[in-house]
Amino acid sequence: MNAISSEAAPGRIVLLTTSHRVAPGLLSWPAWQALHDADRVLCADGAHPQLPYLREAGITVDEAAPTAEELIAACAGGHTVVVVATGEGEPALTDGLARLAGSGRVSMPELELLPASYDLPGARLLDLVQVMDRIRAECPWSSQQTHKGLAKYGIEEAYELVEAIEDGDRDELREELGDVLLQVVFHARIAEEDPDAPFSIDDVAGGIVTKLIHRHPHVFGDETATTPEEVKEHWLRTKAVEKRRESVTEGIPLGQPGLALAAKLASRVRTAGLEVPLPSGEGVGYELLAMAVRAEAAGVDPEAALRVAARAYRDAIRQVEGEG
Repeated sequence: MNAISSEAAPGRIVLLTTSHRVAPGLLSWPAWQALHDADRVLCADGAHPQLPYLREAGITVDEAAPTAEELIAACAGGHTVVVVATGEGEPALTDGLARLAGSGRVSMPELELLPASYDLPGARLLDLVQVMDRIRAECPWSSQQTHKGLAKYGIEEAYELVEAIEDGDRDELREELGDVLLQVVFHARIAEEDPDAPFSIDDVAGGIVTKLIHRHPHVFGDETATTPEEVKEHWLRTKAVEKRRESVTEGIPLGQPGLALAAKLASRVRTAGLEVPLPSGEGVGYELLAMAVRAEAAGVDPEAALRVAARAYRDAIRQVEGEG
């Protein structure tokens, strides 16, 4: 039997990738095994955030950026070399290895791509925070923006999101959700600079997490809810305790579209069990108010219903224009 000698064995190359969105040192067990078993560990970036933790674990890391040929030579004799990839993923090295493997003239080592850490759900939000921080510091336009100056964009993006939902366009929906999310992160970044009452995106996220937990005692506490109506009761009850409002109208933004405002007022009145007669008056405004209240009582969003009708009207206009 002609076994391949250890001197002739091509060895093994392990490309170790990590996520900058996961705390350095939090590596998978297979990654730690590969690092401890390797004959050499290389990293082209001497400032790589993983290096202090690897060295603390007793792993010797050489700062080196070998070519594909040099790396293959280092594996000769059956050696295993682990390359701790930089943030760019070592494209020059992997391209070189692919070229040599395709030539058919080189005895290639075993190649393995080993992810050492994986992003958690929501990890890309950290990228957004980082990008926003840089834009705020370096962009001439973004660095001058204020909460008031950005307010109109928040309204525009919210309307564009609604339109994407109504159109049923999934790609557009994803994009518009990103634009709305940008408004949140942008405002939170501006808020960090307030000299009197600063807060950060972490404060924003922490606040809504606390609110959601408190208002869902049927999920995080001992309460029970088996229907949407019971869930709404829990929400309204806990919200009333939190806000200590003197009127059911408190907290309703008066700047929202008229039909939506009327429906929201009607919803608060109905939920509170109040008997409030509609104000008497002449004109289209009072007629629209009465229609909005009736729609809300019937479970219809008058604002959405009017948009559907308006879109049908738009299509009719375009049809007439096309015929002309």
